[in-house]
Amino acid sequence: MIVGVGIDRVLLHRVDQIYERWGKRFTERVLGQQEQLVFQERLGRGSAGRSRAVSYLAKRFAAKEAVGKALGVGLAYPMSLHSLEVLNDAKGAPHAVFHKALADWVSSRQLRVNLSLSDEQDAAVALAIVESNAGPQAPRNMRPKD
Repeated sequence: MIVGVGIDRVLLHRVDQIYERWGKRFTERVLGQQEQLVFQERLGRGSAGRSRAVSYLAKRFAAKEAVGKALGVGLAYPMSLHSLEVLNDAKGAPHAVFHKALADWVSSRQLRVNLSLSDEQDAAVALAIVESNAGPQAPRNMRPKD
């Protein structure tokens, strides 16, 4: 049962400007450890690599925003930029890897997140669809109570 949908679009030139200004500080704020390794690998491929690295960074940022929206919590507890990594499987499909409190929160609600990422010359887009394995009794409002 689908319990949430989120979408986000990020302009590549804006991410490139922020990366130009803040460099590693920006990537460390947005990307998890595994994502940083992929980013650095892409960055190391020369001038074409920089473009691919910025696109990768933009797609990850958009994906984290989209997942936060689909979960109904935005970038507030238990969601944070570091509590979610968006990695690719052997076939290249993106998948969500949860950490910290978000991992417990998603697991306790029996949620599954499906992701689709895309980029063009000017923007990166992410779509997140959250499904519940709990069946028809799944809560409509997934926002955590304080």
